[in-house]
Amino acid sequence: MENKKKIIKLSLVIALLAGGGALIGCNNRSDAQPLKAVQETEMKAMQQSWRGVIPCADCEGIETSLFLGKDGTWVMNAHYQGVAKTPSSFASYGRWARTADKLVLTNAKGEKSYFRVAGDRLEMLNDDGTRIQSSLNYTLLPVTADLPLTPMPMRGKYRYMADAATFTDCATGRVLPLNNNVELERGYAQAGGQGNEGVMVEFDAHYTIAPNMDTGVPQKTVVPDGKGTFKPGQSCTNK
Repeated sequence: MENKKKIIKLSLVIALLAGGGALIGCNNRSDAQPLKAVQETEMKAMQQSWRGVIPCADCEGIETSLFLGKDGTWVMNAHYQGVAKTPSSFASYGRWARTADKLVLTNAKGEKSYFRVAGDRLEMLNDDGTRIQSSLNYTLLPVTADLPLTPMPMRGKYRYMADAATFTDCATGRVLPLNNNVELERGYAQAGGQGNEGVMVEFDAHYTIAPNMDTGVPQKTVVPDGKGTFKPGQSCTNK
C-alpha cells in the first residue's frame, strides 16, 4: 500500500514537471558538456542524455527521457505506456543546476525535481530531494538520442528584425533563433512590434538543432507548433 502511494505521488510529480504533461528525450552531443560538482572532489564526466521507464500508478510505465544542454537548460519527455487516450506523450523544460551529488531541475513554473548522480546513471528522488524507499526501479540510463518533437508551452519575447526572428524565453532567459512563419510575422506587426522592440508571445513549440543561417554551425532553435498569441505590454514578470 505504501509503495502504491509513492508511485502515485511520483506520477503526479512527473505530470507537474511537464506543465500539464511529462517527459522524454535526449540531448545532441554537440549541445552538451560534463556537469561540474560544486565541491573540490573529482567527479567523472557524465552523459548528457538518459532514458528509463519509471513506475506508474495507472499505466504500464512512464518512458522518461532527459536531455541536458551546455547552456544550462534541460528538456524532459514522458511517454505513458499502455494508455488509450491521446496525447500520451508530454514534454517539459527549464534550467538545471548541480550540487555535489544531485541534479536539480527547475521547470517553467518554478517547480523543482531532483535526481541522484550514480556514476553515469541518474536516480529519481522524492520531491524533497530524499531517496525513494522502494524496490521499484527509478533509474535512468545513459543513451544517445535526438531532442523530442513533443510540443511544450512556451512564453517569451518575439523579435523580428533583418529577416530573422528570435525568441527570449521567460523560463530560462535564453535568447534563441526561431523558425519563423508568416502567421507569427503578421501577429507581431498587429501587436505593434517593429525593429528591435519585442512583443510577448505564448505558443506551443519544441527545440531542434539546426545550422546557423550565417555560419552554418549547429545551434538550438525554437520551432513553433501552432499559432502564437501575442500579449502587447506584458513582460516575463507580469501578465
